Amino acid sequence: SLVSFVWYDSFLVGYQLQKELLTVGISSVQRPQGSYLLDTLQSLFQVSSEAELKSIVVLVHLSDPDPEWISQTVANISGLFALHIKAKKLLVVHGLLDDSSLRNINQSSPCEELYFRQKVDYALLMNFASNLSDYFLLMDDNIFCNPNFVSSISRALSAWKEYPWVVLEFSSLTFSGKVFHSSDLSHLASFFLLFLKDTPTHLLLSNFGFLLGQTAPISLTPKLFHSWDNGFISEDSCYKEKEEKKKLGKPNNPPARIYTDMFFRDFFLPEYAYSLDLKYFKTQHVFTGQTFTVVFKQSYKVIQIEVVTGIGIWGICRLEHGQVELGYLPIGKGHICNRYVLLGPLVKGQLNQEVYQDKDFVEEVRCVRLLVTAPQQSNLCIIGIHIWIHVRKTNRTLNMKDDIEDDKIKKHNGEF
Repeated sequence: SLVSFVWYDSFLVGYQLQKELLTVGISSVQRPQGSYLLDTLQSLFQVSSEAELKSIVVLVHLSDPDPEWISQTVANISGLFALHIKAKKLLVVHGLLDDSSLRNINQSSPCEELYFRQKVDYALLMNFASNLSDYFLLMDDNIFCNPNFVSSISRALSAWKEYPWVVLEFSSLTFSGKVFHSSDLSHLASFFLLFLKDTPTHLLLSNFGFLLGQTAPISLTPKLFHSWDNGFISEDSCYKEKEEKKKLGKPNNPPARIYTDMFFRDFFLPEYAYSLDLKYFKTQHVFTGQTFTVVFKQSYKVIQIEVVTGIGIWGICRLEHGQVELGYLPIGKGHICNRYVLLGPLVKGQLNQEVYQDKDFVEEVRCVRLLVTAPQQSNLCIIGIHIWIHVRKTNRTLNMKDDIEDDKIKKHNGEF
């Protein structure tokens, strides 16, 4: 059972009365190689508009026990970010966790000591943040942010509002860029404290969603957070922070058949949405339950999927309400998958999302389906469906132009 812990906490800078949409939570500790905390805060506030700042609060937990470092850091933050503190957008706190069982834990290695400290620090940070907002964004103190990251997260939260999720990931970094429901923070803090001794922190984070029913990571792109020091190695190389994964290059779009019950004409064929040129598919007046399905000739381990609807920066004739699903276990003539799982909803008519990255574990995908979830009277343009797959070493890289030539299929009941 969970040990009863006593929290000692105090607000060092700032105060907050109004509950916001999102808390940006940062735990900072004194580092031998120097601190990026001030740079992280500067980046966060610089790339956020006044309207975006109205929906967030930034919570900094100074977790180092050195009173001199804390005092100096508080002075630096107060001097540089006085306006944000006055606007109640920046809080700085310090906390301790006191229990006899903590003092009896024997850290047998430097890595165990690091994991122990991280888990206590994150538990304290989440305890502070549990009632500040509806959602919580975890960040390290050595991060710079994409412009308008708040709006990007807000749109994703709105799109995912009606779907079950535990963790949304907006970064390839080990800890930063993970968004949680604030209502789950007490459970996550308790989860950290249950495994204080030796379990690596990142393993607890990656398994927390699974324990609450999220079967695979939800990793959204483009990535919004990056490390100031790419390749930064934590104490004693207990973990190495990885920046962006290797660039994927152009999509593979393996050989496939297209099935749809949407209306079409010869000059806007459904197959155009799957080609890698400038052609696209256009239809009129879509209805709830209509689908646009890509069925591969064989199953593949899919890395990433991008679905783009709407033309130009304004997204003219985009799909306002839809979701993308992955299909498995085809039956019949191969054009039906008997099991579909949600990949994610469209955000402003688009989805660009990683599929589970462990290529030795992920289940192979046979179908990718775009499902309309609400009627739309205006036109719909599907500009592109782009698929990246793990290419088998024994096969040469697939060329989409050759695939189309090899896969000419007559129109019949929505089949091409």
